[in-house]
Amino acid sequence: MLLLLLACAEPDPTPDPTCVGLYGSPNENTGLELGECTSDIGEWVPREWPPGALAELRELELESPPQPLTSDPYLEPAPQTGEGICAVQGQGGQYTLASFDSVQAAEEQGAIPTHGGACGLCSSLEDLQVYARYPDLTQPVRACGLEGFGDGVEGVQGCLLELGFTPACASIWAYNVEHTRAECQEICIELLSEPYHADDGSLNACLQCDEDRSGPVFKALAGRTRRNSGLASALCRPCETVWRIGHDYEKIVEQ
Repeated sequence: MLLLLLACAEPDPTPDPTCVGLYGSPNENTGLELGECTSDIGEWVPREWPPGALAELRELELESPPQPLTSDPYLEPAPQTGEGICAVQGQGGQYTLASFDSVQAAEEQGAIPTHGGACGLCSSLEDLQVYARYPDLTQPVRACGLEGFGDGVEGVQGCLLELGFTPACASIWAYNVEHTRAECQEICIELLSEPYHADDGSLNACLQCDEDRSGPVFKALAGRTRRNSGLASALCRPCETVWRIGHDYEKIVEQ
């Protein structure tokens, strides 16, 4: 049974513009100390993810999952990022995804918010467990980019599937990797072994290039990100951009 860890008063899950500081889970690659980047945001206690909880998410079945991309989305005009909230509904191990205008609208329909913004290719709970299992996705995704070098999107996507991503989510990640390679390769090669952050907390030039050149299309199509799912990662982000998502899927897990 999934365990929801919340402070005694559950906050609004939307980002708090008054929040100050960097939210994340720094490791040896981050370049920042714990005091400079923390998962402590006021009264909110982020969800913990023991192995058993991740295994339960992998077992849940999404009805009518999205199909993988078959063409490069970066060759098309950038899509608009969907507003609102993506939420799940279901029971007995099966669930559906739907976008709502607000958290209140989702909860009025008995839906459980899973991330901020409209649903997309990475909104499934199976993809959530990958995001939660790898606080530092930069290293394994970068390794997939190197492993698939020369084999195009298909090679990168195959490696990403081995990380546990669904085919749809792996497809947008693969196109993101290939687009960043084309746009940022020279900068990223120079910074391959450098920390993710500068001393002032900003991203290094490689990661910022990916954020600027590839991020808008990725976010619009993927739907789920670590920030809008309330997940702390090795890339530390301004805490005012983080959604406070509880991830209580107990009703769906129960048979």
